[in-house]
Amino acid sequence: MKFLFAGTSRENGGAEAHFVTLTQGLAKAGHIVEAVVHPGAPMAQALAGTSVRLHPGRFRNIFDLRGYSATIAAARRLRPDWLVGDFGKEYWPLILIGRLLGIPVALFRHRLKPMNGLSGRLVARCAQRFFAVSQYARRDYIEHGMPADRVQVLYNPVDTELCRPDPVQRAAALRQLGLEENALVLGCFGRLHEGKGIYTLLEAANAAMAQEPRLHCLWLGDGIDTERLRRNIAASPYPERHHQLGWVDDAAPYYNALSMLAFPSISTEAFGRTPVEAQACGVPVLCSDAFGIPETLQPGVTGLLLPPGDTDAWREGILALCNDTKRRPMAAAARDFALRHFGTLVIATEFVRQLGDLSN
Repeated sequence: MKFLFAGTSRENGGAEAHFVTLTQGLAKAGHIVEAVVHPGAPMAQALAGTSVRLHPGRFRNIFDLRGYSATIAAARRLRPDWLVGDFGKEYWPLILIGRLLGIPVALFRHRLKPMNGLSGRLVARCAQRFFAVSQYARRDYIEHGMPADRVQVLYNPVDTELCRPDPVQRAAALRQLGLEENALVLGCFGRLHEGKGIYTLLEAANAAMAQEPRLHCLWLGDGIDTERLRRNIAASPYPERHHQLGWVDDAAPYYNALSMLAFPSISTEAFGRTPVEAQACGVPVLCSDAFGIPETLQPGVTGLLLPPGDTDAWREGILALCNDTKRRPMAAAARDFALRHFGTLVIATEFVRQLGDLSN
């Protein structure tokens, strides 16, 4: 099949990672894939040099004629079987271009915030396929007025070639952090803001450190609360056991340094990419038992679900995975779970299957 993706976001978040990983997965599966992307943006940089042919384009909003021109030109040249979009500002342009050129449209939504009234009622009806990235998100969209028969579920793919167990990366990351091989490293990766549950985690980690002298915490990412978190760490009982590295473009080597990853979000999450990436690296996870997050792990097998915002429960969860007897079987099961449910080829194959017969 031939696919033309359009995504002119200049951000570097979960939706952008989905765009990059799904296009590459489809290309690796033998499909012809091209993409309209904002030149110089993180997605363009990530796809440069791959088999995905890139076309420069920009959509500042749904009325930006430059974006229409670039996408129509690419579609007329490629004659794709599907137009695919991940971002709200491209929903209506792709639907209109699809109608103009007679090409079906598949759209993904990664946020739980409802679309405005008109779009919420019509987008899923006007696109030939509309995908939520979790069962929780699908239920949320239906509750906000989308027709149930028009919303399908396809999980986010994760690049399991990039995210994989690597003892060399582990040793290098531990050396960088100044840690011994037997250190227990708890990771928290992503946007640093209060809604991600970082202060609950900090308090729980410090309480666990009081009982486990090998425990360290690695904070990777940035956000509006980066400096506040830094101050709280400095004022905590164990500032030397917290390692705050800021944002890095490639987190894979640092996953390998972890003994466990925490995803303690207290705000709504459609999915959770970092728990899946961690499991792909053979790292068990501690996750909030809320929203779409539980769909990212096998509770009790590859990680633990914990009540969001409950410091005592998170302390006990951290201490549970400090126990080698508890943690190691979960680590051994984690990668296989990620491969079977979220591997790029698995998701690319399921995507093509769900596109199915256009009469559906």
